[in-house]
Amino acid sequence: MAEELAKVGDVEICFETFGSADDPAMLLVMGLGTQMVAWPEGFCRRLVEHGLFVIRYDNRDTGRSTHMRGLRPPTLRQLLLRDKSAARYSLADMAADGIGLLDHLGIERAHVVGASMGGMIAQTMAARHPDRVLSLGSIMSNTGHRWKGTPGLRIYPIFIRRPATNREGAIESAVSVFRLIGSPGFPFEEEETRRAAELSYERGYNPAGTGRQLAAILAAGDRTSELRGITAPTVVIHGTKDKMVRPSGARATAAAIPGARLVMIAGMGHDLPRGAWERIVGAIVDNAQRADASDRRTAAA
Repeated sequence: MAEELAKVGDVEICFETFGSADDPAMLLVMGLGTQMVAWPEGFCRRLVEHGLFVIRYDNRDTGRSTHMRGLRPPTLRQLLLRDKSAARYSLADMAADGIGLLDHLGIERAHVVGASMGGMIAQTMAARHPDRVLSLGSIMSNTGHRWKGTPGLRIYPIFIRRPATNREGAIESAVSVFRLIGSPGFPFEEEETRRAAELSYERGYNPAGTGRQLAAILAAGDRTSELRGITAPTVVIHGTKDKMVRPSGARATAAAIPGARLVMIAGMGHDLPRGAWERIVGAIVDNAQRADASDRRTAAA
């Protein structure tokens, strides 16, 4: 299906769907400064094969969704000091965008899966909009605890380097980042990574938006207490070799959410390597079926 735009409050959200709208919906939420195309079409199609109506979308300030140009991005000093006043919007606002997209599509409840920052947004949806979330999948994410799931020391330069000023530089930068944070236990698919970087640049290069999203993450702080109130069946998926969000973030997330299942994938880093798709999709689908079974028991009662 072609990309579409949904008006959600003051922003427009760009989205794309796969499969039949008659099937249970699954909303995919991507991470920091990363567009919906980072959910590969082949990955989405595998979910469709399991009887799901898959929706992927660009978060605000990313891709073809609204770029918040009127909001000054945070300074490097503000980010380093974790200055909460630097945030121009919140993770809760970004979660509300996703819920608004479901409203636009006429979907009452959906399975929600998020990766990295998208996992934080998905967690916030499940915590603050429990009537809308059938199940929760949190991939390579964390609770916001200051000492759990933090980046490895080699990763910090990514956050402070100057953004590229041209197409070639932006593409090379993206490829180098994924070479650094990707999965050492799986082949690095450079050609595919480069194609995704080229498409992302063409769809909407917005480094200032990445800064505003990072400020929203920092302003949210430690969300552990909020996660304890999540009631949706939850699976937490993480790679054992993730340098961007180290595995302690996954363990903290699974410990915080009642009944959450933890799935650790050997050799996976901070990406979605093709060789791990079967394991990731299987865990997501199993968790969705757990939610469906719970709904059937509730209806029967």
